[in-house]
Amino acid sequence: MKALGKILGLFFLGLLLIIVALLFALTHLFDPNDYKDEIRQIAHDKANLDLQLKGDIGWSLFPWLGLELTDATLASADTPDKPFADLRLIGLSVRVMPLLRKEVQMSDIRIDGLNLNLQRDDKGHGNWEGVGRPTETTMAQQSPGEPAPSEDTPAEQPGEKTAGQPLKLDIDSLSLSNSRIDYSDAQKGQQFTLENIELKTGAIREGASIPLKLSAFFGTNQPVLRARSEVEGQLRFDRALKRYQLEDLKLAGEVSGEPLKGKTLNFSAQGQLLVDLAANIAEWNSLKLSANQLRALGELKARELDKDAKLSGGLSIAPLNLREFLDGIGVELPKTRDANSLNQFVLVSRLNGSSNGMMLEDLTLKLDGSTFTGSLGVADFARQALRADLKGDTLNLDGYLPPETKDKAAAARQAEVKDSISSAGKDGSTPLPNAPTQQAWSDDKVLPVDQLRKLDLQLALSLGQLTFDQQPFTDVTLKANGRGGLITLQDVRGKLQGGSFSGNGRIDVRQAEPMLSVEKRLSRMPVEPFLKKDGQPAPIRGLLDLDAKFNTRGNSQKAWVEALNGTASFVLNDGVLVDANLEQQLCRGIATLNRKAMSNPPTGKDTPFRELKGSLSVRNGVAHNPDMKAQIPGLAVSGKGDLDLRVLGIDYQVGITIEGDQREMPDPACQVNERYVGIEWPLRCRGPLELGAKACRLDQDGLGKIAARLAGNKLTEKLEEKLGDKVSPELKDALKGLFNR
Repeated sequence: MKALGKILGLFFLGLLLIIVALLFALTHLFDPNDYKDEIRQIAHDKANLDLQLKGDIGWSLFPWLGLELTDATLASADTPDKPFADLRLIGLSVRVMPLLRKEVQMSDIRIDGLNLNLQRDDKGHGNWEGVGRPTETTMAQQSPGEPAPSEDTPAEQPGEKTAGQPLKLDIDSLSLSNSRIDYSDAQKGQQFTLENIELKTGAIREGASIPLKLSAFFGTNQPVLRARSEVEGQLRFDRALKRYQLEDLKLAGEVSGEPLKGKTLNFSAQGQLLVDLAANIAEWNSLKLSANQLRALGELKARELDKDAKLSGGLSIAPLNLREFLDGIGVELPKTRDANSLNQFVLVSRLNGSSNGMMLEDLTLKLDGSTFTGSLGVADFARQALRADLKGDTLNLDGYLPPETKDKAAAARQAEVKDSISSAGKDGSTPLPNAPTQQAWSDDKVLPVDQLRKLDLQLALSLGQLTFDQQPFTDVTLKANGRGGLITLQDVRGKLQGGSFSGNGRIDVRQAEPMLSVEKRLSRMPVEPFLKKDGQPAPIRGLLDLDAKFNTRGNSQKAWVEALNGTASFVLNDGVLVDANLEQQLCRGIATLNRKAMSNPPTGKDTPFRELKGSLSVRNGVAHNPDMKAQIPGLAVSGKGDLDLRVLGIDYQVGITIEGDQREMPDPACQVNERYVGIEWPLRCRGPLELGAKACRLDQDGLGKIAARLAGNKLTEKLEEKLGDKVSPELKDALKGLFNR
């Protein structure tokens, strides 16, 4: 037995020596470089791949099955002259014995100098297409009894489980360095570059956390953009469950290029990523995001990944100077009247969207002291479909308007108005002011026509208080729709100092020249806030009721006014003509006719009236009023004339029927006797609208006619006294008519 045991021991020892010798012979006497042509042919026949091995092939057999390739290029066999990849070095090794148990235990995988150059020509054909399928020659050489693969027969994918348990991966590490990916599309003229790719991982084992770090530079030509990014985290995956996690993600980098107009955006993000392909969901939890000054927290969830993925989540942006942030990423904001506008911005919202659009729902937005709630977003990116349903507490719109500028035309008009005011006098004794001639409106473009033509808008807005033109409007609501260049204001409502307004309108930019129309109604709206300009007091006060319907065209204030047409009816209640006493002017006229001097002139500076009403017919910027009526204590006023909106000038003929001095101690000089009953005293009003009643003077020609009429009446009275009852009534009437002509 001892001899048998010794013999067996020597046999196995000899067998081991033979195996070692064979392995030595394989690794030292067998050179795989001698078989490069066979390797290239197999790659050509089985994968339609043109493989060029310019460097040596290094290998080992046991206990590691190792392979090292240097200086290799890859191209589709269809286009062998257009390689899509070249490789400086790849090295890997696998333990032999675990392979028998269907376990892959690998040492470090090293890839250096990998360059992918993917090109799509002007016909849409890519230089990588055709790789992976057998050549036509190989298909023809298949045995007659062997069925050829068809489109209905899916090809076996690498790593696909065919039988038994799946392979178990165990890799010490993976490193990719000095690598680059280029993609170009000749049809679209686009180029993308990913260069200086560096990837390092720890041990790769299924179900365990795998440390990884990736960095690269990204560039594109449409638009010209350059970005640097770094990613760190712990990767965990389960192939059976199709579940992949990236824990403790840290993403950082910077972006610059044409969209940022020379500015640089520094960004970073953190969180926990999960992708579950079995459930078709993805999540980014504990999200922390920064971009220059912006700081945000949130979470994102995507579902139905196999279809049009649906996105949901939440976002919270910390207080931010929005103006500085936008300026830092190349967004040029127009100048505003308030230089501190957009300095305070806070947002908290729930996200809901897809690849087509994104909505901010359950939104709370704080902007410069204003708070808005509701929803806001883009329903369709392709159509720029803006949707907004917001409710706010207060908004000072004045701060966001462009700064007030005065061109030469505006300066000329202001000088003209000042001259008229200074020459108007206090008591109406000066000559009638000249009609204004200077244009009162700007010729600057107002509407962004190109953007409005592309706009798809649905807007609903309500505000507790809106400040516009320094006026505090309350309970303001606005609904608007726009699509294809037609914007409709469906309902605009609000209040101001006890009055209210409502209206609707349209902006039509479908043609070369924009068309505008508006219908509005005012109820007991105070007019003083809108007439008080440039530090000058309002020429008139009162509560206005107005029904109006106007249309115009063009794209500037000047064009709108010059093309303005429409109709309106108005009533001004509880009004006051400021700093103009019509009673005083008429009393002076009566005193003149009485040939007496006024001893007790009226002391009031203003002229109150109960009601002023009439209608307007507007044609090409000139409003004609044929039926103005006013009720003033002691006076009955009627008038007609024009309001030239182009230069904001008035030209009116006013008739006033007086009752005389109604004070307790009337001035004897302007007492009204029976001769003045029913007489309409003429006034002419002409000049800038800002003058108000100070633009009105007694019409001297009309006053002369009244004097002649009064003289005729006096002669008639004397004839009656002389004739008494001696003549017939018919003769008396004839004599009165003679003198009253």
